[in-house]
Amino acid sequence: MIFGICGFSGRMGHAVFRVMEEKEHHLGAAFDADDSANIAKNAKEIVNSPYADCIIHGINSDDLKNVDCIIDFSSPPATMRLMGILKEIKKPVVIGTTGLSPEESEIIRKASSDFPVIHSPNMSLGVNLLFKLTEIASKALSTDYDVEIFEAHHRFKKDAPSGTAKRLLEEVMKNMKGLSGAIDVNGREGITGERTSNEIGMHAMRGGSIVGEHTVFYVGMDDRLELTHRASSRDVFARGAVSAAEFLAGKAPGLYTMYDVLGF
Repeated sequence: MIFGICGFSGRMGHAVFRVMEEKEHHLGAAFDADDSANIAKNAKEIVNSPYADCIIHGINSDDLKNVDCIIDFSSPPATMRLMGILKEIKKPVVIGTTGLSPEESEIIRKASSDFPVIHSPNMSLGVNLLFKLTEIASKALSTDYDVEIFEAHHRFKKDAPSGTAKRLLEEVMKNMKGLSGAIDVNGREGITGERTSNEIGMHAMRGGSIVGEHTVFYVGMDDRLELTHRASSRDVFARGAVSAAEFLAGKAPGLYTMYDVLGF
């Protein structure tokens, strides 16, 4: 397959390319911010690979015509710019950009009626299994168990809580009886009073080079269940994104999920 990468020079862009190269896919479009120092350079010079023989440009329609699918790990403004161009080009897209607003996510959802889309706050296959396990545990347990969600990321991450933690929160609220209207409490400070049964704690840690860690705690009076996923390399997200792009090949327009990729 011939892929495009939006956010090519970023950490995730390079990780996606490494996995693409490993699977012998070729790079047909490499997009960076218009003010990137790598604009107008040949991508193969940046990653030292014959699988990346294309010029790095800002997002544009001409380059998109050369790809079978595009993988986007950029920024919300860049993702929105990409979606606008895809309305005309209609290529499959895998979106791993975080920090999107509800309005921006709705734009993506509506656009999926014109071309196939996978949009996930976390592309890791393991994390998406964590989403499913959280759904199962939340359906099985009651508010006899207090729920707390913890996430940890590197010091450079700009948003908190992470998109993955928010998705875990959604799974709990949607599936655990009695918590559909729960209050999410982001950290605790001062004299907070006793914990109620109608709240879900959200806790974010930032430090060093932590790639990503998420835990859902179900804490009862006599036992505690912990569902945890830890990423040791960004390649885990890249592998999931490339698997998602491979899945979208030949698919009809629609909003697909990583559950579809996993076969749920």
